[in-house]
Amino acid sequence: MTADDAEGGDDDTLADLAARRGAERAVYQPAEDSRLLADAAVGHVRGRTLEVGTGSGWVAERIAAETDAEVVASDPNPDACRQARERGIPAVRADLVGPFRTGSFDAVAFNPPYLPTDPDNEWDDWMERALSGGESGRAVIDPFLDTVGRVLRPDGFVLLLVSSLTGFESVVARAEANGFEPTRVRQESYPFETLTVLRLDRE
Repeated sequence: MTADDAEGGDDDTLADLAARRGAERAVYQPAEDSRLLADAAVGHVRGRTLEVGTGSGWVAERIAAETDAEVVASDPNPDACRQARERGIPAVRADLVGPFRTGSFDAVAFNPPYLPTDPDNEWDDWMERALSGGESGRAVIDPFLDTVGRVLRPDGFVLLLVSSLTGFESVVARAEANGFEPTRVRQESYPFETLTVLRLDRE
């Protein structure tokens, strides 16, 4: 099934989303990776749901509009939190899941910064923080996987978007080392990468 086949999709094309992202330099705007995560989320999430790194709040808004989930969001960028709130999403300025209570969520969704970036070429602004995954592409993914289990309820799960640029098997191994069983729920291929949404359930 492609993203366009999913129930509850909106009228934005991938080209529209990419163009919107390119017009904004302060807050990450929705693109093909956002759409893939949103399409997966509306088919899986339930209960109290956190979107980490919400950016514009577009994914969280879709989850809230197309499911019965109670959605909150986090992002370290204050402008991102503002944009999410303008969409009606409660948003907390936070780094990953740090401020949230243990066992707070039934589901956590995350489209992490994943582009491998040479430290000498980083540009040190909010957009860089939204895109750069450090040299490995996993500088944000690894600490997320190490900490997200704390905020999940016993039957809670994670939806994590993973790019082939970050080393898919390395992400899977880190998830398994943290007690998760990964399952692919969505996948799309592009000329330079494959994007996968993993559902991570406790083993």
